[in-house]
Amino acid sequence: MSTRRIGALALSLAAALVVAACGSSSSKSTSSSATSSAAAGSGSGSSSGKGTINGAGSTFAAPIYNQWGQNLSSQGLTVNYNPLGSGAGIAGLQSATVDFAGSDPPMKSTEVKAAKGPVLQFPIAFGAITVSYNLSGVKAGLKLDGKTIADIFLGKVKKWNDPEIASLNSGVKLPSTSITVVHRSDSSGTTQGFTTFLAAYSPEWVSTVGKPAKTAKWPTGTGAPKNAGVASAVKQTPGAIGYVEQAYALQNGFTYAAVKNKSGTFVLPTLQAASAAAEGIKIPSDLTVTTINSPNAAAYPITSQTFLIAYKDMCKAGRSQSAAAGVKKFINYGLGPGQKVEESLDFAPLPSSLLSKAQAQVNQLECNGSPVS
Repeated sequence: MSTRRIGALALSLAAALVVAACGSSSSKSTSSSATSSAAAGSGSGSSSGKGTINGAGSTFAAPIYNQWGQNLSSQGLTVNYNPLGSGAGIAGLQSATVDFAGSDPPMKSTEVKAAKGPVLQFPIAFGAITVSYNLSGVKAGLKLDGKTIADIFLGKVKKWNDPEIASLNSGVKLPSTSITVVHRSDSSGTTQGFTTFLAAYSPEWVSTVGKPAKTAKWPTGTGAPKNAGVASAVKQTPGAIGYVEQAYALQNGFTYAAVKNKSGTFVLPTLQAASAAAEGIKIPSDLTVTTINSPNAAAYPITSQTFLIAYKDMCKAGRSQSAAAGVKKFINYGLGPGQKVEESLDFAPLPSSLLSKAQAQVNQLECNGSPVS
């Protein structure tokens, strides 16, 4: 893991603490604390892309947003990003108390209808959701497929030496340690990506838990908030298994499984394998792409996309002209020099076919019906 990525992850966690400390004293709900704290400095400064903008949402993408913000600070733009999960980010955007939201899955049509106006969804990067584990004596080489992972998270596979795991790992000495499942307790885009993968290989998952979503009725295990919370619980619990974005797995020194992809190949989560998942994907007109369970033979199958979402007309949604200019500057940076920054953080940048469409979409941003300058 690069030193820069560790720094970006640490910065994202510190930023969350600062924003939370400065926000509302109410803790009645995650979304209310996120949006009240994020709104405080929104829209300050001129319309030249200087001042302060605020966002909330995806913990998956937090290292990216915070590194972009750090790089833009010398240009007079302050970016406050509160990584509270994709669900909280969308809630903040719907109430227009943040300037932009980070979400791994795109907004659903029902979520868009509940917003204060049309939104634009900008894909920004792709990254691996690892299946990380804490298992003494098994430091590398574990292989898992979709059905087995689903059976573990359904509570059907309870021991690490269960025949279902052993059949995929010939020659590996597996202990009889009990498996402790760790999952997200908050509304999470990482959860939606992970459960989308499980649903593709386990009809029982769909019939028991339900369709993929940002929350799930987990039949077993311990819940923890955010990627950082799951990572902490896995690290502290012998025999634990959990799903975390690769930055958090690397920061904690986790081992993680090679997962069988759609082509039948066991692939480790790497930058190259995440990039492969984005190659040749179908691009809908609204850019709401998905890379989970990519058919590419070289792809890591639990590779998630992540989006920056903003109102098409931020001013009509109640945000200021300066906020609109700041968000446009932030997006332009992210779809320009920021793509190289992503690679340094071990995220896969957008393929050229998607990048050009995302860059063109920036020109649709408006303030009271006029293009954002």
